[in-house]
Amino acid sequence: MTAYAAYMRLTVFWQRMADHFGAAYADSFARDHVMSELGGRTVHQALDAGWNAKDVWRAVCRAMEIPADKR
Repeated sequence: MTAYAAYMRLTVFWQRMADHFGAAYADSFARDHVMSELGGRTVHQALDAGWNAKDVWRAVCRAMEIPADKR
């Protein structure tokens, strides 16, 4: 696997968040929901700390039990 294959653009990340949570709630969730899989951070804090968007998306999927076909 190349490094590029493990990378997700932030625009893709935010589109997936909006698709799943709705445009308005996606940002609210990302600001307010502290996740243990992100080291006790919110989505915004994890991204600001340099986490890969793909890793953050995977953590959101696991925590919120997003079906595999929506990942």
